[in-house]
Amino acid sequence: MPCDSLAGCYANAWPNVARIRILYKPDKRVYGISYEQLVAVFDNYPLAKTVIDLLKEFKALLKKKKPDLLAAWMRKVEAIGIPEFETFINGLRLDIDAVKNAFVSDFSNGLIEGTINKIKVIKRIMYGRCSFNLLKNKCMNPEY
Repeated sequence: MPCDSLAGCYANAWPNVARIRILYKPDKRVYGISYEQLVAVFDNYPLAKTVIDLLKEFKALLKKKKPDLLAAWMRKVEAIGIPEFETFINGLRLDIDAVKNAFVSDFSNGLIEGTINKIKVIKRIMYGRCSFNLLKNKCMNPEY
């Protein structure tokens, strides 16, 4: 039973939780689906197997810090012709230098993004109710 799109490939084949877990965990550590079920799904939906293999390959490139292999991975993904992957590849190409730096760098902007998100949430909650001084105190003093 061939399928033409990523979403149609395994939309009803697995429970939602198992679909997410299979992307992040090794095949044998995914709870909610047995290894035999996984093999059966991959036999019936080969595109699902391809997608998961490509995602694992990308994770391995990131983990091993190999930006020189990224171009080959991108060509391989383009050859498959999945629209969702093509969008991802186009996004990578828009700022390829930053993507390659992210591969080799140990730095992350996660802490800054979290702080900005917290400030925006506080600002939304306080909208129209309080003064700027109170907003400043809530953002600068975590116990306020």
